[in-house]
Amino acid sequence: MSSLLYLIAIILIIGWVFGFFVYSVGGLIHILLVLAIISILLRLIGGRTV
Repeated sequence: MSSLLYLIAIILIIGWVFGFFVYSVGGLIHILLVLAIISILLRLIGGRTV
């Protein structure tokens, strides 16, 4: 589950960076960044429990 969150966070960060340079999505870019940061924090807080 944590690797899935990490993958989602990476995809959201890539989407944010792409959107930041394209400027076509508007406020959605910042929402993607916030979601990516939350996903990374959840993974760091949860640790690696298998």
